[in-house]
Amino acid sequence: MPTTSERVLNDPANFHHRPDEAGDPFAPFRAADPSRPFVIAQLGQSLDGRIATVSGESKYINGAPALDHLHRMRAEVDAVIVGASTIVADDPQLTVRRVSGRNPARIVIDPSRRLKSGARWLEEDGTQRLIICAQNASAQSCTGAERLELVSSNGAIDPRLIIESLFARGFKRILIEGGAKTISVFLDAGCIDRLHLLMAPMIIGSGRNGLDLSPIAELSRALRPKTYFHALGAGEFLIDCNLRQSAQEEHQP
Repeated sequence: MPTTSERVLNDPANFHHRPDEAGDPFAPFRAADPSRPFVIAQLGQSLDGRIATVSGESKYINGAPALDHLHRMRAEVDAVIVGASTIVADDPQLTVRRVSGRNPARIVIDPSRRLKSGARWLEEDGTQRLIICAQNASAQSCTGAERLELVSSNGAIDPRLIIESLFARGFKRILIEGGAKTISVFLDAGCIDRLHLLMAPMIIGSGRNGLDLSPIAELSRALRPKTYFHALGAGEFLIDCNLRQSAQEEHQP
């Protein structure tokens, strides 16, 4: 029998079976074990797995239904994380606006402290703002956010250390929102419990791919998560991937 991917760090037995998750993609959020972090990532892409054209244009691949889903995801978590490149490229607010709910804490990973003040995520609205930096970074980080300094190696901070440190601060449900490189790094490290792929009815045919994981030589090492499909409207649909449960556990070829 094929084995579950070696990149899954936590045993699937640590997650309880949720019979309602097939009908409600947010059921796992509410049923998450509070004694450990629950980490979810989202990626909006075309049918052929593209997140931008060759020129970098990406606004907007996904439409209103997928954006509504993203904002509900924000409302369901304690903190939302993006990488510094997403701040530079998109200047996101990272707030809940399209649905009702509270704003999550806004966290940016900026190991080299290259970000400047004035970005929209730093708006003083009563929500906690945190910037994660490398301990040995010499540049001056932006003002307006609490700084969390973590050990780094070759300019990068271990995603597992980030999740562990945030959980110790009380952030139990964490959304990795972007960009694609940040999501890929956390996925490669085995940190993500659920992956929401928001699919747009669009074929771009070229451009930037969504996920970019470490190469594998054997299909036996491929991630084969149990998946659920949900129609969002306007031709868009959600693929909810349970990365703690393999599809092969129920169905064998």
